[in-house]
Amino acid sequence: MGDQAELDQCKEHIKKALENGIVALIAEKMREFLEKHEQVPLNIAVTGESGSGKSSFVNAFRGVDNKDENAAATGCVETTTEVKSYNHPKYPNVTLWDLPGIGTTKFTADKYLEHIEFKKFDFFIIISDTRFRENDAKLAQEIQNMEKKFYFVRTKIDHNMQDEERSQRDFNEENTLDRIRKNCTEGLEKLHIPSPKVFLISNFEPHQYGFERLCHTLEEELPQHQQHVLLLALPNISQEICNKKRKILKAKIKYCALMSAVGAAVPVPGTSVAVDGGITLKFVRKCQDVFHVDGVKLLHSVIKEPVESGKKVTVDLILRVLSSSVVFTSLIVAEEGTRFIPIFGIPIAMALSSIATYTALTFFLDKFTEAAQKANMKAVGLGTQV
Repeated sequence: MGDQAELDQCKEHIKKALENGIVALIAEKMREFLEKHEQVPLNIAVTGESGSGKSSFVNAFRGVDNKDENAAATGCVETTTEVKSYNHPKYPNVTLWDLPGIGTTKFTADKYLEHIEFKKFDFFIIISDTRFRENDAKLAQEIQNMEKKFYFVRTKIDHNMQDEERSQRDFNEENTLDRIRKNCTEGLEKLHIPSPKVFLISNFEPHQYGFERLCHTLEEELPQHQQHVLLLALPNISQEICNKKRKILKAKIKYCALMSAVGAAVPVPGTSVAVDGGITLKFVRKCQDVFHVDGVKLLHSVIKEPVESGKKVTVDLILRVLSSSVVFTSLIVAEEGTRFIPIFGIPIAMALSSIATYTALTFFLDKFTEAAQKANMKAVGLGTQV
């Protein structure tokens, strides 16, 4: 069922609920609609020879430091001996699978695919830190036979650039990257992989080189229902990704505003404020997760208050931020004032509540997007995109 059909169905449920005066049902239907697309599973397989940087890639993709207790184990020896899953720290429906190295003495190529049960994966990342070998090509051919996507990722490019710069008199980074990519591509074509997609990356400097191009390609080639899931889970490695995340969250605001209007339909003083507080708190926490920004620090900077360590984003903090806005405060006062007007009071209050929530969520979204973009610009520096 498409998004529009689902929305129409959701609206029909809301219409029936309004006719029957069941406000709780309306809120539940809207919540289900908003959360459904974020719960779509995405399973990413990461494989390659031992020591190629598979585990470091799994960590980088999830935005997890190699030293974190939830990180995939890394090392110069074969640390991955069994298929192991790593959920995204904020999106547990997104899972990266760290697969044992193909072609090692423990896992021969002919038994590898059977061992990992690879039918369950949505696509494959095949990693090498030097050149791609016969086992990589055999795996790619088997994946292709099953009509699934695969991508070749050449890691440790930052090390290569450092080595080349030290050894070459007339070092040119762009020319060196082109030469490495060409060598990888030609090597795979000799192994009967036509037009292979090769991405040059650094697991420790994802803002540089080809990590962004890899993410863009994955997004384009995924089914539509998985594209948003991937984008929200990606680290903020570029301005474009930050903007795409903003667009996804922006599209959700109108539904949150509709939920706010439903809350305003309850003729009990204070109910609308409580409902709006819950909606806004959840949205702000979502922005924290998506943009990897410290919400407490950000919101305190808006109202120019010192940050208390160990604190979390609360409704009280959100209201303190919003109270500094004349427009928002005026809308809330007007909403409460019109609620008691006979006949037309409730519909007017619903409209004002919807506008106030839309305004508030857009304000917070803009603040988080701006903070993420500033952090990204600081991290990117003069990084090379390939």
